[in-house]
Amino acid sequence: MTIAAQKVVKLQERRSSLPEEVARAILAGFDKHYRLFREAAVEAKALFERAAWPEMRQLARERIQMYDRRVEEAVRALLDRYPEAEVDESLWPAIKLAYIGLLHEHKQPECAETFYNSVACAVLHRRHYHNEFIFWRPAVATEHLEGDTPSYACYYPLVDGLRQTLRNIATSFDLKNPWENPRRDLRNMVHALRRHFPRPARAQPDLQVQVLRSLFFRNKGAYVVGRIINGHHEVPFAVPLLQNERGELYADTLLMGEDQLLVLFSFARAYFFVEMEAPAAFVSFLRWLMPRKPRAELYMAIGLAKQGKTLFYRDLHYHLKHSTDRFVVAPGIKGMVMLVFTMPSFPYVFKVIRDRFAPPKEIDRETVMQKYLMVKLHDRVGRMADTLEYSRVALPLARFDPALVEELKSECASLIESDGEEIVIGHVYIERRMEPLNLHVEACRRNGDEDALRGALREYGQAIKELAGAGIFPGDMLLKNFGVTRHERVVFYDYDEIQPMGDVTFRAIPAPRTDEEEMSAEPYWRVGESDVFPEQFDRFLVSDPRSREMFYEHHADLLDPAFWTGKQEKLAAGIQEDVFPYPEEARFPRPA
Repeated sequence: MTIAAQKVVKLQERRSSLPEEVARAILAGFDKHYRLFREAAVEAKALFERAAWPEMRQLARERIQMYDRRVEEAVRALLDRYPEAEVDESLWPAIKLAYIGLLHEHKQPECAETFYNSVACAVLHRRHYHNEFIFWRPAVATEHLEGDTPSYACYYPLVDGLRQTLRNIATSFDLKNPWENPRRDLRNMVHALRRHFPRPARAQPDLQVQVLRSLFFRNKGAYVVGRIINGHHEVPFAVPLLQNERGELYADTLLMGEDQLLVLFSFARAYFFVEMEAPAAFVSFLRWLMPRKPRAELYMAIGLAKQGKTLFYRDLHYHLKHSTDRFVVAPGIKGMVMLVFTMPSFPYVFKVIRDRFAPPKEIDRETVMQKYLMVKLHDRVGRMADTLEYSRVALPLARFDPALVEELKSECASLIESDGEEIVIGHVYIERRMEPLNLHVEACRRNGDEDALRGALREYGQAIKELAGAGIFPGDMLLKNFGVTRHERVVFYDYDEIQPMGDVTFRAIPAPRTDEEEMSAEPYWRVGESDVFPEQFDRFLVSDPRSREMFYEHHADLLDPAFWTGKQEKLAAGIQEDVFPYPEEARFPRPA
């Protein structure tokens, strides 16, 4: 065989083996990512045991950025070793086929497919991707997928007794901390269960308690999550475990029912740390507990945000295929920074940054994007909506109201392209749709519902206070920038003016020195770039006199600079305020 023929044979052999080699390299990149993801959950448990709250917050920020870093790392390695993969698209159907073969018996196949998509899209530098190149639909089923260790354990109160069952559950997680008062906690739990199962409720032969084997760590809490099955009744529950100042554990309350768990797993809260071998098994269990919660949001809640984005995008296109209504401008006061649209039958809003901002806005697109990133990396304490960020989203043009299309082309021209029968949006944020607080307040006033109005205004002030305690100054605190969830919680969703609390100087308005100063229509005092005068909030927080009176029943302190500087002092001292995903009155009593 000639030398030329030998070269041809070698090239053919390399080409035939290349797809599997590339597939293995991509999977190796994912396996590294998921190993580090699980290690972060193990570290979170150790940080909880040590009450190392600043380190826990830092770990949460690092984990959010972990996925993109591993993708970048995998793309660099792939291009270094297999440069052909970037220029020869014909290789990718075979690469995908080889990759599917590697996922047999894999414990995270759905996440591995998403990682493959991320790498393939980055390597190919394409705007639109052929479905045969990527996993547009999942290729590996995850129903009934389990890890080597089952995801949840079963306990039988009729065999061991209720109190012993509760003890067994409490000790199953191997926390190093001692318990503050285990007898009191058992008594509280038993009494709470009896309130939820009052006589004449009877234990059925199948009575069991199923509990996920990993604790759910977030902020200062570790949550036991499970369900009680008794005959035809299945009741989801969660128990938050907290620590006292001596590092001793106590059960803070018992959350029962889907509604309470939906608040616990809200889109406005930080992601949990959960040690999972098979995330699909955990999500399936959580879906039993919260069938109204989209699978995409559950993946996000347990820290797998990219998988959540993948499922959301599939859900969106599935919904488009099975609906006929159009995207329209979202109700409420139009924002100066974002053009917001929605589809009535789909419970989300789409936010596109305008090309130009009307005065007095003086920021630019990059600053707005940095603000949204800041929220993504921050503890949202149940008061800031999570966002899904996408680039180059192609949607059917026929599904857009013509007036919306014209407004997009006029206000966001740099981000809008037409591609045949599709409109391509260069960059968009997607959030859960909420009723704007200003519309909610107006409806309460119009209907004469003072209880609902008072509740909404109290929630509004509490949201501002909890954001301040978490280190966020909302900036623009008008009612229109807050929304009301289906559980009547008030959540902030306009981020273009937020600032870290440490970057703001809260000042009292100085007393006028002359009659001219007192009568002046303009500020007579010097104002620094970072200065904020809380006394001026009175002008715009709540305009209606009766509503303002209700608001100040609980939140008059928001006008006092001392309130804000007090929050800053706590933050500077490293004190993390407690924010509970359940009402204060739901907490078990503990001696002071």
